[in-house]
Amino acid sequence: MANAVKSPMVGTTYLAPEPGAAPFISIGAAVKIGDPLLIIEAMKVMNSLPSPRAGTVAAVLVSDGQPVEYGEPLLVIE
Repeated sequence: MANAVKSPMVGTTYLAPEPGAAPFISIGAAVKIGDPLLIIEAMKVMNSLPSPRAGTVAAVLVSDGQPVEYGEPLLVIE
């Protein structure tokens, strides 16, 4: 999938910094390099996933609390 941001690790995705908070990103949002996209929890450690490039979020392919595998597409930035 072109322009997909892939998971760098196995873990559980969280789209917001804490339960009940607004998500880091939404479809149509502009992001810059380094902006937080989501959190992946791996072995009880919360790892922020920074944006690898600037652009617009075209699709979010995971849901909050979803387990992900290494290399799985998480979202698309165009």
